[in-house]
Order: sequence, then structure tokens, then C-alpha cells
Amino acid sequence: MTEFKSSRENLRKMGLNERQVKAVMYVKEKGRITNKEYQNVANVKERLATIELNNLVEKKILQKFGTTGRGTYYTALKAQKPQERRTEGAKKGDKGAR
Repeated sequence: MTEFKSSRENLRKMGLNERQVKAVMYVKEKGRITNKEYQNVANVKERLATIELNNLVEKKILQKFGTTGRGTYYTALKAQKPQERRTEGAKKGDKGAR
């Protein structure tokens, strides 16, 4: 319960409203969310759901898959590990000049 509470508090500190916090917790539980699901979870109309989901994407909390329509959904944006941020040459084993 403490982890759940601290997650909610951290999300609020990031400037999320209560509806967005609920949506992020929903994604944490279910793995993804659609605009329609956001409308149901947050009890809002389609336009506000779109605005708030796009805000979560801008804040790099969620990642959007699809452009528009029924197939579009959002998942948690996975943080990159330091080794994943290396340049392409480093990934191929190029250690550079020594």
C-alpha cells in the first residue's frame, strides 16, 4: 500500500491532476489505456480525454501507439537504461580510439 501511495504522490508532484493519476494507475495495472477507457476511468468527454492523454505523452509518462481512431492506445513510457543510450557505434562494439 505504501508503494501505491508514494506513486500517487509522485505523480501529483509532477503536476498531474487526479484523473491523470487514475489513468496512470490504470496503465500500471492493465498495461495500456485507450481514449474510451480514459473517458470511463476519469468520467470525462472524448475531447478532454484526448487533451489529458496528450499531456501525459508530452510529460513523457505515456507513449502513444497509433495516430487516430479506435486502434490508438497508450502505454507507460519505459525509461531507457544507460547502456541503451549509447551511440550506434558503441552498440556495435566500436570502443573508439584509445
